Amino acid sequence: MESLPLWAWGAFMLFIIAMLALDLGVFHRKSHEIGVKEALSWCGVWFSLAMGFNAIVWWWLGPDLGLKWTAGYLVEIALSVDNVFVFIVIFGFFKVPKEHQHRVLVWGIIGAAIMRFTFILAGIALLKQFHWLIYLFGAFLVFTGIKLALPQGDDVDPEKNIAVRIFRRFYPVTKTYHGRNFFVIIDGIKKATPLFVVLLVIETTDVAFALDSIPAVLGITDVPFIVFTSNIFAILGLRSLYFTLNGVIDMFRFLNVGLALILVFIGIKMLVGGYYHISIGVSLGVIAAVLSIAVAASLLIPKRN
Repeated sequence: MESLPLWAWGAFMLFIIAMLALDLGVFHRKSHEIGVKEALSWCGVWFSLAMGFNAIVWWWLGPDLGLKWTAGYLVEIALSVDNVFVFIVIFGFFKVPKEHQHRVLVWGIIGAAIMRFTFILAGIALLKQFHWLIYLFGAFLVFTGIKLALPQGDDVDPEKNIAVRIFRRFYPVTKTYHGRNFFVIIDGIKKATPLFVVLLVIETTDVAFALDSIPAVLGITDVPFIVFTSNIFAILGLRSLYFTLNGVIDMFRFLNVGLALILVFIGIKMLVGGYYHISIGVSLGVIAAVLSIAVAASLLIPKRN
């Protein structure tokens, strides 16, 4: 795997760039409000592309890495639900017009892909140089899982975002939106619009989510190509997931408990890895079972007043 050809990385990058260019420049060239039906269609498109790529990994690199890719993809998709909740809060707080939300998410994903590529390479390099860090990552995931399972308040306040406060101190921002533009020139002065501020919040928020999701996937495999590609395919479908779940996400009230159990499981797997090996088949089964039970319980058990 160390000698995985550069053309494989290059081909994957070109594919992602081409898909984002088609998405932003052809299918969504004109801003419009995305309904549930359209969002579900795009969920199907991205999921089909992901499974197609997964099949290529199975055929090319073998079933073991194929299963690890599937597990990494499922973990990232599951953890993306928390991103969706935060996106709802951010867009609602800044009163972002619905027809411009897709544009923000596309550019947010481009930034997230670059950021995660850096984080993944850095994380894998650190693990190879200092293997004991895997125990630190494992303990961090167990702690994060326990924290996620505890009751939480609506404590997301985009105005307290440090990047936004610094940006507004040094760069002028208009008081109103100017269509789908991130920047405008008014009286000869270039100003950022609130839409760019929203993008800035989305990007900096993703850093926090990456600190959870990347160690979780590294607990499944440390092969850079598998970690990165499964991660990117999951966040590519994040926009469609947002437009699909927006408005009904409160129905999945046990999902946070499920995500917490998955993080704790992967954390424990990393902590005991030096003494007991948990196969990828068992890991994938646990992840799928926990997600299925959490979703089913949310839909079948009525919420008490």
